[in-house]
Amino acid sequence: MTTFPTDLQKRLVALTRDLILIPSDESRPNDIERCFEFIINHLESLDTIDIKKHHHCDITSLVVLPKNINHPKVLLCGHLDVITHPDVQCYRSHITDGKIIGPGSGDMKGPLAVLLDLFMELHMKHDDLSLGLAITSDEERGGDAGMRFLFDEIGLRCEVALVPDGGSLNEITVEEKGILHLALQCHGHSAHAARPWLGNNPLERIIDAVARLRKGFDSLKKGVDHWHPTCALTIIKTPNQTVNRIPSEAEGALDIRFPAPYTVKEIQNHVCTLLGDEIETHIIMSAEPTRFSPDPLYLTVSEEITGKPTIRKKEDGGSDARFIGCHNIPVIVSRPIVGELHSLEEWIDVNSMETFYRIYELYLKRKLL
Repeated sequence: MTTFPTDLQKRLVALTRDLILIPSDESRPNDIERCFEFIINHLESLDTIDIKKHHHCDITSLVVLPKNINHPKVLLCGHLDVITHPDVQCYRSHITDGKIIGPGSGDMKGPLAVLLDLFMELHMKHDDLSLGLAITSDEERGGDAGMRFLFDEIGLRCEVALVPDGGSLNEITVEEKGILHLALQCHGHSAHAARPWLGNNPLERIIDAVARLRKGFDSLKKGVDHWHPTCALTIIKTPNQTVNRIPSEAEGALDIRFPAPYTVKEIQNHVCTLLGDEIETHIIMSAEPTRFSPDPLYLTVSEEITGKPTIRKKEDGGSDARFIGCHNIPVIVSRPIVGELHSLEEWIDVNSMETFYRIYELYLKRKLL
């Protein structure tokens, strides 16, 4: 039987695809600003809200609050930045098998469309609604100048925060791994590649060091759910562009994830010991592991809408939720059904977007009305 999209699905699909068209990644700051203006244009027809931009370290954030309410009961939190793809022409989308397929669709242009539409609908129907919205543009590079800045330095607060950047319809994230991004640098001595004994190859030394890392992290493995520290070599490069020349320097980058009770300092020391003195390291960003306490009402509503029990999930990745949870604010991390995140084939399921919208809608009505 053929099923036709509902009016809500049509709105969410159109808004998601419009957002995907804007390549709002860190390499394109003008497009990030264009995406903010698109969102502001979408919201400014509401005369019951105040819209304010914040800037920190050249990073823009947007806070939208009801007039005369500085600390809303509920804050919807999202980010508009996506990971960088070199070809700007790839920021397109298509619909296949009930999914919106395109870069950034699941993380998180689709969930952001849900936040925007629901925020608009509820504020148009209800006066004095204690519901706010915060949108940042640096989540994919750590969130320090975005959500952390808003909560730690601006003093943004709420009674509960909804962050659709992890979990799934019936999976509520209650724990996230810590993050340590490390830059590696190694210096050597250049030589003709036909006489390698005359040089000191920094690329080979980094590769050897990473092999030691792999063995060291393998020793930390336990269980079958990967809830243990992991280390991935994500970048390795050298300025050398000549095939028959041994380079004089090389660089790399590591993405390390780890659960509690490990700490950033403990993992950093472990890594540096394994790398040895010849490899210099520099912290790009770091975050401690985080635990969340979701509102029981949300779990009840989720089960009521879906007809399925909720599962409390541990998340290998991190999100901006950690900057909110550290202030003892309950944070609910769940989202529609998504897949292939950070790839060109990233997707979000359209039916699940409507289901997710209905969960948020019922929860907010019971919480705020």
